[in-house]
Amino acid sequence: MAILLSETAAKEIKSIIKDQNLPEENTRLRVGVQGGGCSGFTYMLDLTEEAPTENDEMLESHGVRIVCDTKSLLYLDGTEIDFKDEVRGRGFVFKNPNATSSCGCGSSFQA
Repeated sequence: MAILLSETAAKEIKSIIKDQNLPEENTRLRVGVQGGGCSGFTYMLDLTEEAPTENDEMLESHGVRIVCDTKSLLYLDGTEIDFKDEVRGRGFVFKNPNATSSCGCGSSFQA
């Protein structure tokens, strides 16, 4: 099971950690899903210093430690998270092979 970050996304996350003066050695990217959004599920991204729980999977991509609860990982396995900085806006983009459809804004999906 895996969640991957593009190099661009990893650089952006490391930059945010540094900009917010978070301790690099203890900060993890928590990735998950929750019910809601216009397509059924909404992606969640959060930087946390909390220790992983017994229901969490620990992953790493491009030097960023990732934590994901096992239920969310069922929907996110194989997902690549990228970061786009374009004229139309900037933000994280999810390429989820498990999504059967997604909304126009790209922040929610159906599985």
